[in-house]
Amino acid sequence: MVSVMKIFALVFILFTHTKYLCADKPCAVRPIEKQSVVCVCNSTYCDDVIRNHPAYGTFVIYTSSQSGLRFKKSVGHWSDNLTSSKTTLYLDPSKQYQRIEGFGGSVTDSAAINWRSLSPVLQDYLIKSYFSENGLEYNMVRTPIGGSDFSVRPYAYNELPWGDARLTNFTFSPEDILYKIPMFKSIFKVAKTPIHIVATTWSPPPWMKTNQNYSGFSQLKPEYYQTYADYHLKFLEMYNAAGVPIWGITTTNEPINGIFGLAPFNSLGWTMREMGKWIEQNLGPTIRNSTFSNVKIITGDDQRLTIPYWFNVMLTYHPKALDYIDGLGVHYYTDKFVPPQIFDTVTLTHPEKFILATEACEGSFPWETQKVLLGSWNRAKSYIIDIFQDLNFNLVGWIDWNLCLDKKGGPNWASNYVDSPIIVDKDRQEFVKQPMFYAMGHFSKFVPRDSVRIEITEKQSFLPSSLHKTAFLTPRNTIVAIIYNDGSERTIDLQNGKRHAMLPLEAHSITTVEFSHTYR
Repeated sequence: MVSVMKIFALVFILFTHTKYLCADKPCAVRPIEKQSVVCVCNSTYCDDVIRNHPAYGTFVIYTSSQSGLRFKKSVGHWSDNLTSSKTTLYLDPSKQYQRIEGFGGSVTDSAAINWRSLSPVLQDYLIKSYFSENGLEYNMVRTPIGGSDFSVRPYAYNELPWGDARLTNFTFSPEDILYKIPMFKSIFKVAKTPIHIVATTWSPPPWMKTNQNYSGFSQLKPEYYQTYADYHLKFLEMYNAAGVPIWGITTTNEPINGIFGLAPFNSLGWTMREMGKWIEQNLGPTIRNSTFSNVKIITGDDQRLTIPYWFNVMLTYHPKALDYIDGLGVHYYTDKFVPPQIFDTVTLTHPEKFILATEACEGSFPWETQKVLLGSWNRAKSYIIDIFQDLNFNLVGWIDWNLCLDKKGGPNWASNYVDSPIIVDKDRQEFVKQPMFYAMGHFSKFVPRDSVRIEITEKQSFLPSSLHKTAFLTPRNTIVAIIYNDGSERTIDLQNGKRHAMLPLEAHSITTVEFSHTYR
């Protein structure tokens, strides 16, 4: 018969071991001069974070800051008493807005090549960092259809035979087989929720285009309108057969690039009239009459400024295109110059159509000579404020650009190097997580798919607020409030019904708070 002491010892071991398994693994800090910190992952260690379900009557706080905090976790208790805080945020779950689709990053050739350059252990750490329950819990991915500038060469599917309108040679590229599809399979192994993949063509094969080149001023030759629609269908078929189902497609990446010749990399130009015609007469019917009829068709996929043109104006020429369009994609790069109120041109007239942020990165402008800026909190702040703007103007999600890049910000065949939340150093066999990584996680990890944005307001004062905020009711029956403090250290009052929470906010920090919806 087992003694009571042995049973007690066994229970104690199991309890302490379980606590150990559930403990967060903190950031392995590497300070960067004149910047914040990066967190280092190598073959023996990589940080993670566990979302703690908040006990009734408590709230859980997660904080990342310019000073170097990364998902610092603490627990507080609600009070029935008013606080003496100078700032109060009021939550009203009865006022509800858009449903969230998700957050994520992009599987480009470059991202997958960098991922493959790591040891199997580090490959696993990188995927888990983004997609596992102990990571950021990404649930969306964008991927190019064929090549983009973030490839080692310009290419498309079915490049030969020249003029092959029937697409008889549409098959995988080496990049699909060696890099992208293996990365997708690794993602699927660790993700606990379905990964919704958005696929985008940068350029079709040059024989379909007026300039017969991958980049520069170009449009689709009219005789290949149906071929280009079939090109998308064949991609859906090919990737689905490989076990990588596609959730949505966009109607060509940044079509304005091909009209004005703005980019030195893969592009295809469209006018509003021709884009609407192609959607109405070719792409829409081709997808809706196929076995992939549920795939989302997303138009635009360009900068904020272009939204009224790729939607409202386009539909004045071809209103029936609206029957096929599920939503719009929007990119990040001109957001500092174009206010988010521009989204109202769509959401106020067609609230049934979603808007999804489909691409973002830092270091893309010519004057940003340091493409990869390790440890930059300012770049994380730019992400944070942009996500707040987009969510508070009813966008349903936010997809980052490359999941990882090398120390130069590539590879990129057009030398269009940029920054990324994860930077891979294949020589040292390590990768580092930048402040942008944690900025993304404060949204992606705590605002799962089917969360609904709710009202959060600030008590008015005569001084400009240094707070950015948004809040959600989640399918977990919790409320999540996310707050960015762009000023000095302070304490605020978060009010939910009759309950009050004192929230300490670090200087220049993002804080996510979660608590039970039923506790009011």
